[in-house]
Amino acid sequence: MKAIIETGGKQYSVTEGAEIFVEKLDGNEKNKVTFDKVLVLGDVIGHPYVEGAKVTGEIVKQGKQRKIRIFKYRQKTNYHRTQGHRQPYTKVKITSIK
Repeated sequence: MKAIIETGGKQYSVTEGAEIFVEKLDGNEKNKVTFDKVLVLGDVIGHPYVEGAKVTGEIVKQGKQRKIRIFKYRQKTNYHRTQGHRQPYTKVKITSIK
């Protein structure tokens, strides 16, 4: 069974047993997580969400992505700034789609 869920302002296509990286969620490892914003469930398309549909998962890991460098530069003014950023994420294993 396939589903499309919405979390963190993004949409993810999931199946049972899949592991996905989503925007950081509250909770620790081994905690259960429920996604109730299901846009598509199999052949059923929601308007905007499918009524009564839920996707449950288990948090596998909380972490941060690789560092990206932000470099600002303005020519002829001796202006440069370097900044780094690591986006936090949550790795979730999908356990069931209902």
